[in-house]
Amino acid sequence: MDADGKNISIAMRIDSHQHFWKYHPVKNAWITDDMDVIQHDFLPADLWPLLQQNNVDGCVAVQADQSETETDFLLQLAEENDFVKGVVGWVDLRSTKVEERLEHFLQYKKLKGFRHIVQGEPQDDFLLREDFCNGVAQLAKYGFTYDILIFPRHLKYAAAFVKRFPQQPFVIDHLAKPDFKKTDFTEWEKGIRAIAAFPNVSCKVSGMVTEADWSNWNETDFTYCVDVVTEAFGIDRLMFGSDWPVCLLAASYQETCNIIHRYFMQFSIEEQAKIWGKNAIDFYHL
Repeated sequence: MDADGKNISIAMRIDSHQHFWKYHPVKNAWITDDMDVIQHDFLPADLWPLLQQNNVDGCVAVQADQSETETDFLLQLAEENDFVKGVVGWVDLRSTKVEERLEHFLQYKKLKGFRHIVQGEPQDDFLLREDFCNGVAQLAKYGFTYDILIFPRHLKYAAAFVKRFPQQPFVIDHLAKPDFKKTDFTEWEKGIRAIAAFPNVSCKVSGMVTEADWSNWNETDFTYCVDVVTEAFGIDRLMFGSDWPVCLLAASYQETCNIIHRYFMQFSIEEQAKIWGKNAIDFYHL
């Protein structure tokens, strides 16, 4: 980043949301042919130079495949690379043996939490399934977080979901993906403000460029929604995430950083430090 970014280099800077994968056309079938720019491997050796160039000290690797093999893969990368500070993996939270699996994963200190790709489920109220909720109910006991990956239409169910678990730390990925191409944020805003009312829910300011017109977006496209989450969640519950390498569909790593930098540069140094790292460190116990 530019020299202005150095104003907050006194605090550790963390990318709270990025991915690694060894590309496979079947396993990664969600990467369609119009996404050919990310149809190859992305590993720590590819990310580390980008972090260094943008004064980012470490990252949280988030699952992109729903398997324990994926969790093991990310944990191995984290073990081999000190800058991978934490992992958000996958475990079958619907399983009757979920506690046994959580006990197993307790041995991995860099495993911080879990995520399910709810946005891909055919059932809009998937979060309210009893078997799924039974699994989520076990997470706090073991000190694990949960990342909520949803679209705006899921927010009403997500609010009912988090209400069930007042002691569970949750974070909304990618602002719940408002559609920046349509620019009608009425229902999204209603839903995001409702879920922000729960103090155990945080929000990642991430993944915005991929919900915009990939080839024709402007930083001002995101201002309204960032205004909303900043007001609704407050500075203490927001964290920067790049969503690299998915962000490459629409923006470079530096461009994703610049969006956050230029928006939050109006805030105090202490507040910027929270967005850029402290909140992620506190949430994930990095």
